[in-house]
Amino acid sequence: MSNFQKVKFYLQELGYDITTEDQADEVFVINAIDDGIQNLVIDCESPILIVEQFLFTLNDHTEGVFKNLLQKNREIVHGAFALDDTGTKIVFRDTLQLENLDLNELEGSLNSLKLLMAEYSSTLLKFAKH
Repeated sequence: MSNFQKVKFYLQELGYDITTEDQADEVFVINAIDDGIQNLVIDCESPILIVEQFLFTLNDHTEGVFKNLLQKNREIVHGAFALDDTGTKIVFRDTLQLENLDLNELEGSLNSLKLLMAEYSSTLLKFAKH
């Protein structure tokens, strides 16, 4: 079974809505709106699996945002806040090894994002609005 097929199987086992699937690029986009997961990109970039969700775009009033996000990174079980390549968007990002990836590991990473969104969404919304 290819890494792409294995990840697809795991996502289906976990009950995620796969909204986009590109086998050539080995990319999935999933949603679990009730859990705060929307357009989460899962990219099989051998040897790693990249899990990334856009959260908000930075604006001119970033005072305190970076400090707050870095402090929160310390509490996140899996993954972390990061800047995208443009330096203007905050994303949640996690990477896992594809070679020995199992269902529990992927579930733990996705549960970490769900927990983050449940506990921290009001702060993220505040950052996005300012």
